[in-house]
This record gives sequence, structure tokens and C-alpha cells, in this order.
Amino acid sequence: MSRPRIVIVGAGFAGYRTARTLSRLTRHQADITLLNPTDYFLYLPLLPQVAAGILEPRRVSVSLSGTLPHVRLVLGEADGIDLDGHTVHCTGPEGEEGTLPFDRLVLAAGSVNKLLPVPGVAEHAHGFRGLPEALYLRDHVTRQVELAAAAKDRAECAARCTFVVVGAGYTGTEVAAHGAMYTDAQVRRHPMRTGMRPRWMLLDVAPRVLPEMDERLSRTAERVLRQRGVDVRMGTSVKEATHDGVLLTDGSTVDTRTLVWCVGVRPDPLVESLGLPLEGGRLLVDSHLSVPGRPEVFACGDVAAVPDLNQPGQYTPMTAQHAWRHGKVCAQNVAASLGVGRRRAYRHRDMGFVVDLGGAKAAANPLGLPMSGPAAGAVTRGYHLAAMPGNRVRVAADWLLDAVLPRQAVQLGLVRSWSVPLESASPEVARVPGRPERARRAGTGTGERDAVDPDAERAGEERSEEQPAGGPSQGRPDGAAAKGRPDGKPAKNGPGGRPAMGRPSGEPAKNQPGGEPARNQRQPGGEPAKNQPHAESREEQPHGSRSGSSRASGTPRRAAERAGPPARGTRKPRKTSGTSGATRSAKPAAPSGPTRSAHGPADPGPEPPADQPPPGPDIAPGPVKRTDGRAAEGDS
Repeated sequence: MSRPRIVIVGAGFAGYRTARTLSRLTRHQADITLLNPTDYFLYLPLLPQVAAGILEPRRVSVSLSGTLPHVRLVLGEADGIDLDGHTVHCTGPEGEEGTLPFDRLVLAAGSVNKLLPVPGVAEHAHGFRGLPEALYLRDHVTRQVELAAAAKDRAECAARCTFVVVGAGYTGTEVAAHGAMYTDAQVRRHPMRTGMRPRWMLLDVAPRVLPEMDERLSRTAERVLRQRGVDVRMGTSVKEATHDGVLLTDGSTVDTRTLVWCVGVRPDPLVESLGLPLEGGRLLVDSHLSVPGRPEVFACGDVAAVPDLNQPGQYTPMTAQHAWRHGKVCAQNVAASLGVGRRRAYRHRDMGFVVDLGGAKAAANPLGLPMSGPAAGAVTRGYHLAAMPGNRVRVAADWLLDAVLPRQAVQLGLVRSWSVPLESASPEVARVPGRPERARRAGTGTGERDAVDPDAERAGEERSEEQPAGGPSQGRPDGAAAKGRPDGKPAKNGPGGRPAMGRPSGEPAKNQPGGEPARNQRQPGGEPAKNQPHAESREEQPHGSRSGSSRASGTPRRAAERAGPPARGTRKPRKTSGTSGATRSAKPAAPSGPTRSAHGPADPGPEPPADQPPPGPDIAPGPVKRTDGRAAEGDS
């Protein structure tokens, strides 16, 4: 007789605990398969410390194969589930498709960033749910402070040193607290002019910080934030986001290049395709975490609406504390359905909460006892060490080194802006060219998981981060908030080597290293970048005119899509005029010099003054207005 097959979807707090407990309970009497897009379990509560440079990324990443020796790990994402056929459809990291048969199914897919209908947020904000987003934020904040010191425009300097965090829950509060300490440390080591200091803002429509916690802990957290210079604005949120800043609900405008979206999470959309009863987007289960009418299907964590037996009529909140305990009970009930042990209902009493505010500061209420200051910091870090399923010694060592050594404020550039879009259904995986989007299958039909592929959209929006303030905007000639297309419509092409739709001419991106789109990077002197590998320079042009590079084509957009991108290292034939169907004309090619790109330089426009400004203006940043009339530049 074959052994029963158990498939667990997701390796978050709930999925990881389920797999580990099931491996111990079944004792090789069942085949356990864990489907997850990454090969690690991410300890989310310490993610703000990764963004602040306290912990290295691998410290909060616990190896699945190393800690679950009797569990088969399958790398991939679930596209859909056939409940009647007892199969899970999945797509691997390289686009390969497959199916996983099951006798018992555990859904623990977790949650994704919660979006609100706020104009511009999806295009210009970034979430904080996965390791790629934390790495991107660390690089981005470091880069903005460095560029602010070299900015010649005072308004530009202020905008780069203003960081806006939306959402004053656990994540947003910790991000603002750690971020303020991180940027202040950068400025202390490399002082700018008098009065210059990075500015952090924390916004929320709630009446107080940390509304989920006891009011005394909220006051403690807000006091620490204000002591560090964080501008805490309760009852205020973002009304509109643009390239250059945000418009707040109180009518004020804040110029900024950084918008961190921490307003909350929503269940993974996978459960919506099952056709089963939902509660607030979560799958309804009974107190034993079993799906009614489907005894072979269990759900736990953020995708499950678990009845709270301590508060009848309510459901357990979407917190890591509950998800971790869901996993243990779910594993026991799955084993009981196979004849091992007895079923038990989920009942949990909160043991308290901890919020790490950086340094020796924290807010905690273990066993209902409110604490603050160094004592709360010790309790918070002790709790995290005890709760982590691995890497405890490495985490403690990093904390010790951070206490005695300065942090390394360097940007690695491993994660780009378009790799971590806010609307991503998989925040734990950075978008890379060549990996297709996963689709959802409801029963036997298929449905798009994401109707829009942000890779191609953001390819045209990626702005030059290496140029000083005051340089021309890249890829946005008309200054509109469209997603990389002149008509404002989203691009629909995928990242797998297909042409990017974010260019005004509709032509594919030219073999950028790492799959990035071609763009006109300028050096600090204002001239186009030289000797860029396999790249073409692009000029700033008015809306409705063709690019002024030596390559100009009137090929329609659809033809360019069918043609696909040119092979790496090849050069397209130069054309001097468009086809009969083109409505725009091209400028004549400029003669290429020995130090220019392969296709000749783009018209750089008027040369800036030869003399460079002193490093950093002597003003304090704030909600100032731009005076140079320049369009967007830099990552949102």
C-alpha cells in the first residue's frame, strides 16, 4: 500500500511549522511535499533590521532543506488547484510547469501587499513584505542620501532626503524607527552642510501609532519616533503619488523620492480561485482548520479565516504569532486524519506583543506587562531569538557587531525598482527577465494571476540613480504618470526576452546587463554615459517626437513585439526615415566618436555649467516645491 501524499503550499510561518511538525508526527509514514517559490523560510519580524543594515539577509533566511530533512522541497508557485482531481498545478522558477497529486492538502500561501485605490501608489510606492523589497529599500535609502550630498539644487536635495512611510502598524513603525537611525548615522559619518538632516514621515489614518496594541505601548513608540525626528502624522494619508512627491489628504504636498507602503496585507489571491466560501478574502475553515465539505483540505495562516474561540463571532488576526500556532494545530489534525493522534481545536491566548524600535529601544507587553526602554529591548530580542527556528547564533553575532562597529552604508544594486513592484503577487521573489508570470487555474480553466506585467512597465520608468540632482528626466518625456507608455496604458509584454513597451518608439530594450532597459544615463558633468555595454543613449524629447538617437524606426508597435529583441552584441541597421505608417520623423544620426556608444550619442541638450556646486546645500529638507521644472528622476 502506498503512503499518503501530503502537499503543503507555502513555507511561511504556518506552512513551515506544519511541515516540521508533520515530519515529526508521521515518522516516514507519509510523503510530505512542500511547494514554495524560495528555498528558505523568512523570519519577517526582523526584516526592518535587514533594511537598516543591522542584519545580513541570510540571517533571517532559514534553509528549508537544511531544517526539514524528511520533507521534499519543490521550488515553484501554485497556479491553481483542482480539488476534484486532487492535484496542484505549479510553475517552477524557470517556467517549467507541473502537477503535484495529493491525498491531503494544506493551504498556507500567506499574504501579499494590500493595495488601495490611491492614484499613483502602484507605480511609485514599494511594499515591505519580502527580502527583495528590504534589499531594495536599503540600497535606495543609501543612494538617496549620497545623491543628496552631491545635489546642486536645494529642492532636489530636500526631496531626496525625505522618506515617507504609509502605515503606522508593526511594520511601518519599525521601518520608520530603524530608517531614521540608519540615515542619521550616514549623515554623522559624512556630514552635510549646516541644517541638513534626513527627514522621515510616518502617516496613518488611525488616531494613534500601533492601533492594535495597548495605548501605553502606542505612546511609548510615538515618543521614541518623535525623539528621533520622525514626523508622525495621524489621521493623514496619501491622496495621490507622483514622480516628485505625494499629495496628502490634508492638502499639503511633500516632495520625496521614497514612498514605502506598509498599510497592511491581504490574503494570497490563490484562495479566490477555489470557488469556496471566503471571509474578507480568507478561506473559511472550522476550528480544526479544515475546510467544510472538503475533509482532505486544510488551511492555516493568513489565507485562513479561523474562528476565535476566545471571542465568539470573530476570527483570529493575520499575525505571525497566530500563523505559527496555526501550523502546529494544523499538522496535528492532518496527522489525525491519517490515523495518527487525535484532532484538536485551535485556541490561543495572546502572550503579548513586541515592537523593535532600534538600538536599545522597544515597546513590549509580555504577559500583559507594559515595558519600554532597554528592558523592553532585551525582552524583544530575546523573544526573537527564541522564536527563530535557526540562525540564532549568527543573528546574535550580528547584533553584537552592530553594537561595537559602524554599519556599512553601501549600495549593492542587486535589486532594481522594477524588480519589486508593489502590485506583485509574489513579494518574496524579485522579478527577473526570463521568468514568466504565474497564472491561476480555477478547476480546469485558467485565469491570469496578474493581467499586467510590471517588468516591462517599469523598464521604461527606471530612472538614472547615478546622476546628480538637476539632470534631465529619463524615459518620461511628457511628465505624465503613465506606466512607461505614451498613452498611459499598461504594458502587457512579459519579461522573458520580449520587447519592452515602455519606450516611445515601441522598440525593444537593447541588451542591457541584467535585463534592464536602455536609458540615457548621464555622468555628473551632464554628458551621456560613455562606453555603456550593448546600450544606446536616449535623449529627452517632447511628447510626440521620435527619439533622436542614430536608430529611428517607424515600425508599428505590434511588429516590434513580433520581431522580439535583437541578439546580444548585434546592431540594428540604421534608418534615416520611418515607414509610410509612421507619424513621427527621426533626427539624422550624429557621428559616432571613439568613446561614444555603438550607435552614436543622443543629443544631450544644452550643456550645464562647467563648475560643479559644493557638495550639499545648507538647508533643512522639508515639503518644498521643485523650481527646475524637471520631470521625474530616481526610484519612487
